[in-house]
Amino acid sequence: MLIFSICVYLLINVLVGYWASSRIHNTQDFVLAGRRLPIGLATMVTFATWFGSETMMGAPSQFIEGGFLSVIEEPFGAALCLILVGVFFARTFYQWNIITFCDFFLARFGRSAELVSALMIVPSYFGWIAAQFVAMGIVGQVIFGLPLSMGIWIGAMLVMAYTLMGGMWSISITDFLHNIILIIGLIVLMVILFTKTGGMTTVISQQPADFFRFTPKEMNFQSYAEYLAAWITIGLGSIPQQDIFQRVMAAKDANTAVKSSILAGFLYLTVALLPLFIALAAKTLYPALLQSDTKLIIPNMVLQNTPIGIQILFFGALISALLSTSSGAILAPAAVLGENIVKPFVKGLSDKDLLTIIRGGVVFVTAASIWMAQARQDIFELVGESSAFSLVSLFVPLTFGLYWKCANNTGCLASMILGLGVWMLCAFVWHTTFPPILYGTLASLLGMILGSYFTQKKAAQFAPNTPPSSS
Repeated sequence: MLIFSICVYLLINVLVGYWASSRIHNTQDFVLAGRRLPIGLATMVTFATWFGSETMMGAPSQFIEGGFLSVIEEPFGAALCLILVGVFFARTFYQWNIITFCDFFLARFGRSAELVSALMIVPSYFGWIAAQFVAMGIVGQVIFGLPLSMGIWIGAMLVMAYTLMGGMWSISITDFLHNIILIIGLIVLMVILFTKTGGMTTVISQQPADFFRFTPKEMNFQSYAEYLAAWITIGLGSIPQQDIFQRVMAAKDANTAVKSSILAGFLYLTVALLPLFIALAAKTLYPALLQSDTKLIIPNMVLQNTPIGIQILFFGALISALLSTSSGAILAPAAVLGENIVKPFVKGLSDKDLLTIIRGGVVFVTAASIWMAQARQDIFELVGESSAFSLVSLFVPLTFGLYWKCANNTGCLASMILGLGVWMLCAFVWHTTFPPILYGTLASLLGMILGSYFTQKKAAQFAPNTPPSSS
């Protein structure tokens, strides 16, 4: 019954993608759902940006071992990101007639900045998508008894199929349905577990001292440097990403874009806490589950200790989260690949041809992510590296480009290249004591300020928050 129900559920996703394909008439429809989403759909599709493998499997595993301090990055940093986007970025970007995040770099800094930003954005998604595929493979192992590799392939092909057909329209509709199942499933499971434990107070009282501490235990620079790095990895690092851009920009107007992003942030913080406390209750009720992979504590607990109805509801919620996150993440770099890497070098490219290229990009991104998922299967590590990549290379140029009129092309390029280079050296060569992401972000900041300062005569006059006439 569980397998049959999940197969039906997956079939519905494909059918929704097929239905959504009838609404695709141009590139904007495919990438931004025609910019027509009302507040409900816009909030749900933005909420679903990261609610995937890390939230449902990675963060609960970290939480039961280290408490709140081990999950600052996710979900707290992720919720912070959505709120910051709504407050400082959504209204500004909505005024620009652009399809991708990299179009901003073209309008603000020029063609070279557009190309470099695109070349950095596309590979930054491979690790994130790979993490979702690994989680799908794990679900295939737990439920169907499939080899991990086969589960990765099947999950990836399914997501690619309905993303190819309906683009952001299919993502929006399926996200809305997914999130309803997700929220209901998590709430029902949490109520059942805490009823068995005797209530949340009982579970909380059994945890070690400082388990729910929200600030570093040790008052030293090293602890607070790691604490800051945890907050900004996703909190700032995911702001300059195409998936969140296209989800927010799919709203029907600027006010809806702002409100949906802020609402999604608070909704994310609320709902993303549920898997953490579900894992804590599972640890209390079934301590033997800790002897296996802790990422599987919730799936194994559901399979072994709940009736079939709860199993269907939970695994429907889990698969919902994985599908929602991976579909939007696949579409994002595919759009950048077509709009900002291929299009500038092909003269006279029609909108129909561009749409075909973006669909081809969906296939390419899926294939590259499958390869990474097969090679590296640590969900927490894949997600962290993906967010760090965009933070050290793109956050500073984006923010200074919007709010500092002296920022110019030289500063932008120096910021992107220097930030990424320093981070890679610190992360993979020198293995520094302090988090490499801090060195990379500082280098990116210095690159922007010094590069723009020493070439300030070349800086174009630019009014923040105002779209250029060329758009």
